[in-house]
Amino acid sequence: MEKAKKTKLFLGLSYLLLITVFLFLLFSKYNLTEITSYDFIKENRLYLLEFKNSNLFVVSLIFLILTILWVFPFLGFGSPIALLGGFIFGKWIGTLIVILGLSIGATFLYIFGNYFLKDLVREKFLNKFKNLEIKFKKSEFFYLLIYRFIGGIPWQLSCIIPTIFNVRVSNFFFASLIGIIPQIFLAVSIGSGLEKVIDQNSEVPKIIDIIFLPEIYLPILGFFILVFITIFLRRLFYKN
Repeated sequence: MEKAKKTKLFLGLSYLLLITVFLFLLFSKYNLTEITSYDFIKENRLYLLEFKNSNLFVVSLIFLILTILWVFPFLGFGSPIALLGGFIFGKWIGTLIVILGLSIGATFLYIFGNYFLKDLVREKFLNKFKNLEIKFKKSEFFYLLIYRFIGGIPWQLSCIIPTIFNVRVSNFFFASLIGIIPQIFLAVSIGSGLEKVIDQNSEVPKIIDIIFLPEIYLPILGFFILVFITIFLRRLFYKN
């Protein structure tokens, strides 16, 4: 028991150290104003796209690894990385890389949670999700797929809660891979649309001009439709 506590403490401190080093390296080179400025984004967009076009495999592999690390150990969620993936790679390649990276990262987080946090998760959430235990026993992959599709739980927590039900790692991975496709595709599409907006505008465009571009409003519309569908499905899925 004492050894397990020491291991958890070590991993927690290592996680904080990684985040601290990352933020230090980032902000030692750029300040927040520079990073969020339109000129900075436009100038670096050209550099990123040129580098990507000449080194597609290398850039894709680097982005895939960073996406995995974004989920585990940095505990990031899908939307920012999906927007960035669409911005750099476009809709189709961006969707493929982001979904694969998020699924692998989520699986690592699940394995970590299953090994180190299982008892804590059961203590905190078993009563709340007790009804899902029966469903998962009926058809583990099918209900995992629905669970990943409808969301409604913070991303990091949604990767750990299945430890309660002892789901197989392979089922968790493939259910995540398939289940997150709709929302990630829409987010990546918005990121791809934003890249086109920046390409076509030397100065910051008005919000109204951005929203009424088909590359932006169509995926946003699709996103809202998806939200309504998932809200309806959540009421059925989490119903006692």
